[in-house]
Amino acid sequence: MVHLGWLIARYGYIGIFSALALGIVGLPVPDEVLLTYVGYKVLQGKMIYLLVLVSALLGTTTGITISYVIGLKLGLPFLKKFGPKIHISHERIEYTQNLFKKYGNVVLIVGYFIPGIRHLTAYMAGISHMNFRKFIIFAYSGAFLWSITFISLGHELGKRWYIVEKYMHRYGYFGFAAIVLLFLAAFAFLKFKRTKAKV
Repeated sequence: MVHLGWLIARYGYIGIFSALALGIVGLPVPDEVLLTYVGYKVLQGKMIYLLVLVSALLGTTTGITISYVIGLKLGLPFLKKFGPKIHISHERIEYTQNLFKKYGNVVLIVGYFIPGIRHLTAYMAGISHMNFRKFIIFAYSGAFLWSITFISLGHELGKRWYIVEKYMHRYGYFGFAAIVLLFLAAFAFLKFKRTKAKV
């Protein structure tokens, strides 16, 4: 991904922050691909893991907070009017709205792993006048889990970091989200077994 290489080479950690902040609001930024790429850069020793994670977390939380405020202040009519201009369709708005009504808090966390849905969950939280403190707890927790997952994936995959984009295209966003969640579950299970074995 030439444009990702150029972005990171030129703007470094600020580039990560800016791209993710704009991507979460709804602009067409390949968020997962960006995070796996910088994970690979960490493996190469060209970036520092902690600074990458902090930049990603700040960018993501900034973007999702802006989305929440827009939803809170301007409401659903604004989103339906201007959403399509930033590739947020009416169908996706309605789907996420129904999803948020049913699952609320959980969607704020899991929604990060579903492109197209994560761009809308904060808008829905704002539109439904969700308590801001409650929003922060769930949305920011999701931001942390999502950021650390894809940065770590890039680090573990190494030179094959680009297969994230390949699998997203092959299996679709929902299928890819399922693969990532299974990966997380397997990782957590293995870590639990190791910890238990040491006790």
